[in-house]
Amino acid sequence: MKFSLKTLLWGIMIVAAVMASIFAMFPEPIEVDSATASIGTLQVTVQEDGKTRIREKYVVSAPVMGRVSRIELDPGDHCSEDTLLAVILPSVPAFLDARAQAEAKARVQAARAALQRAESASAQAVINNELASTIFDRAERLRPSNAVSQSEFDIAKTEKLASTQAIKTARFDVEIASFELAMAEAAVEQFADANDDTAVEPFEIMSPINGRVLRVIQQSSAVVPVGTPLIELGDPRNLEIEIDVLSTDAVRIKPGAKLTIEHWGGESPLNGYVRVIEPGAFTKVSSLGVEEQRVNVIADFNESPGRIASLGDGYRVETRIVVNELADVLLIPNSALFRHQRKWHVLTIVDGKANLQAVEIGVQNESQTQIVEGLNVSDAVIVYPSDSLTPGTAVRPKPST
Repeated sequence: MKFSLKTLLWGIMIVAAVMASIFAMFPEPIEVDSATASIGTLQVTVQEDGKTRIREKYVVSAPVMGRVSRIELDPGDHCSEDTLLAVILPSVPAFLDARAQAEAKARVQAARAALQRAESASAQAVINNELASTIFDRAERLRPSNAVSQSEFDIAKTEKLASTQAIKTARFDVEIASFELAMAEAAVEQFADANDDTAVEPFEIMSPINGRVLRVIQQSSAVVPVGTPLIELGDPRNLEIEIDVLSTDAVRIKPGAKLTIEHWGGESPLNGYVRVIEPGAFTKVSSLGVEEQRVNVIADFNESPGRIASLGDGYRVETRIVVNELADVLLIPNSALFRHQRKWHVLTIVDGKANLQAVEIGVQNESQTQIVEGLNVSDAVIVYPSDSLTPGTAVRPKPST
């Protein structure tokens, strides 16, 4: 048989056609991003900005009319119960004013009533704390045997923490009421005989609490009437968080819900819990100019004092409030889901090929979805599926980095 160039060319063309047919029958797999369905815990959260605030603040006001001297304290200065805050030189005409004298005596009576009310509230707070502690101790003993649910246990724990905080607040109110009564009684004593030299002695105002100066309201020396705010005090260690959320999110938040505080300036997030959801909403205009109904959620830190020592009043924080938590559920990334024929589907990887699989989903958060039906543990799904993928397309998972 004579071998020619023409025969060679025909042979090359036939081999190329055969190879092209083989490649068409076995295409190169497409590399895809993939994830594995796994069992885990799903948390649904509400993410909003908030700010810290000192739980109890106190504004010291002028108990008598007169000229207040310049206040030497500055914001941030420490003060104790023996710290001199301000000195007022009473105005002499005030001593001769019968109406002013009657008002001062009335303030004494009001201050005495306020002290009695604060003492009664403090006693009631102790009683409530004892009851909350008993309920929590019982729930703690029954929780290992599942005699009480997790939600009931969380509620009991929150009520105990809230009642403990209520005792601190009530004691603070008693201290303030005692200070108010002392100031009112001292003001009455100023109404003496105008010819008595002791009647015009300077009136010294001492600090009612142990804390720090938050704001000096009346900085310069001036003549001030009764009740003029002079200085604001508080304890920066006694912080809480104020978070305003949409009213539609507020209905999903329960007292005692866990939350995390992020981007507050520290190296790791802080923990806390919701103490109360305020019952009234307010209107707020968003950055896009849309009117929104929002609700204040008040939360407490669940951290040691040293962890939050660097925070102060009015600091911005970002919070995540847990509104739902499911344990031991099948999870996949949200990016694996897509709608097809009005149902949710995913593309699974079966024997190196893409397989269209209908699924039934449950609860979702911003990154994961609960799968109720349609997948099993360890099933591989394609995330971010493109339009070039169809059922039966050969695929190859990208190596994990």
